[in-house]
Amino acid sequence: MMIMLQAKRMRMAESFTAKNPVVALNDIIPGLKYELVQQMGPVHEPNFCMKVTVNGEVFHGYGGNQSNEILSGSEKPLLAVNKNPVMLLNELRSDLNYVLIETGNSPLTKRFVTKVEIEGNVYEGFGSSKKQSKQACAKSALNMLYNYNFTPIPQIMSHIGISGVSDITEHDFLSQSVADRIGKLIMEKYAMLMDDKPQHYRRKVLAGVVMTMDEDMNEMHVISISTGTKCVNGEHLSISGKALNDCHAEIISRRCLRDFLLTQLEHMSSSQCDTIGDGIPLILEPNRHSQGYFTLKRNVRFHLFINTAPCGDARIFSPHEKEDHQSFDKHPNRKARGQLRSKIESGEGTIPVQTSKSIQTWDGVLQGARLLTMSCSDKIARWNVLGVQGALISIFTGPIYFHSVVLGSLFHPQHLHRALVGRIQKQLVGLPPPYRLHNPKMNLLSSTESRQAGRAPNYSMNWTIGSKEPEIVDAMKGTVQESALPSRLSKMSLFKRWQSVWKEHHKASQSSNLNESVEHYRSAKNLAIQYQNAKRQLLQAFVKAELGCWVQKPVEQDDFRLK
Repeated sequence: MMIMLQAKRMRMAESFTAKNPVVALNDIIPGLKYELVQQMGPVHEPNFCMKVTVNGEVFHGYGGNQSNEILSGSEKPLLAVNKNPVMLLNELRSDLNYVLIETGNSPLTKRFVTKVEIEGNVYEGFGSSKKQSKQACAKSALNMLYNYNFTPIPQIMSHIGISGVSDITEHDFLSQSVADRIGKLIMEKYAMLMDDKPQHYRRKVLAGVVMTMDEDMNEMHVISISTGTKCVNGEHLSISGKALNDCHAEIISRRCLRDFLLTQLEHMSSSQCDTIGDGIPLILEPNRHSQGYFTLKRNVRFHLFINTAPCGDARIFSPHEKEDHQSFDKHPNRKARGQLRSKIESGEGTIPVQTSKSIQTWDGVLQGARLLTMSCSDKIARWNVLGVQGALISIFTGPIYFHSVVLGSLFHPQHLHRALVGRIQKQLVGLPPPYRLHNPKMNLLSSTESRQAGRAPNYSMNWTIGSKEPEIVDAMKGTVQESALPSRLSKMSLFKRWQSVWKEHHKASQSSNLNESVEHYRSAKNLAIQYQNAKRQLLQAFVKAELGCWVQKPVEQDDFRLK
């Protein structure tokens, strides 16, 4: 019965895509009445806006004739992934004047911005070439004026029930205009920070975190910027928390966010002011349900930007899928889908982890065993359960989740959704409140980034709002480049700051056992009881789903105290 149903759905899909959309719609709902709403453009090349009402909902379509070749709901985007956006905008709006602006002081920092004014509103796009920036500008105008969407959102397939896509809806996608603004802010901030540092401008992966503070997500602040694609070499592992283990850009941006959250907690401990200084807004307020602890203010959201799909399950299949609205995974049940994967010391790319529990030992690594680090796809999936704040900060705030994940290239909705949420959705039940499986919204920039050829540099850059200068880390050693000092994002540095916050909030506590616990890194993390319980359930969920066992670092790494 199931095979017959799937075959019927496939026949429906083939029939739907082969027919003229007006004919296909009339086959489903006969007797529909199409109305001309507006005629635009010159007389010899007119463009039309048509509408039709279906079950009380109004759908609009735009085109160069009255054939209604594109129809979309009033709140659903018009799919136009295969159309040239500049040509499409020129069909709808004649006599447009595009203004090109070139930025950057060197070939490495050069970028282009194109602007166009329509009815008093200015739309802009950016890119590494004039053509790319002009197309991005046209996409921005088409999205805002006509609700066109150029990202591969599989709306048609989800409605007809193709396997593996039906769990994704338009509600899983971040607004295109918001996504583009997030990417634009990250790119501009990175160019500004590195404008006088050409020796460190080259990068493969760029990531950052943007914070929005209002319901419509108009007020934005860049919280962090980072680059990097490397992990620490085994010989440089630190037993005192001084070395960064993973310098992949998105992992570093998350550590920057923890840096930012600690700054917020430090301020709450020592001041009653509403602002922190240097343009940093105060985002925490006392939690009414837990005296002495904090929660995010209303409408504060964090958005993760990565210029490409995160390594691991979200990336390895994406280049092989056609990036348009018809795109879907034809083999969603293959065993390789969803497998946990790890990065390899001194290498690029990821490999599947073992199905049985894998323990890395300190002496084994020092003797030459290649150090394994979990992929970025797996780590982001972990953040969608445990939050981005980590065990220590969760004691003060509870879980904090990314509202969205925005990519700059290699965006395939089905693969990204599976990697970040879908693969453990059925196995993860009974999490201790307030932990849950969070489903972040997603989208792709209108101006996608081209593939960066060549080997990646061995350094990683990080910047957090409030920092005077970016920090450059030797990614192979995990310490600040040239000086070999611990990074401001290292376990040791962040733990020292957390200890100060803890002691400030527990001045009245006379418990010697409690004070002893916060001196030892592992013991302090274990104070987050609900976090640790949620973590155990998460790791068990991967095992239940037969996706492999999470590879842990040698246990000695967390057995340190601050002097």
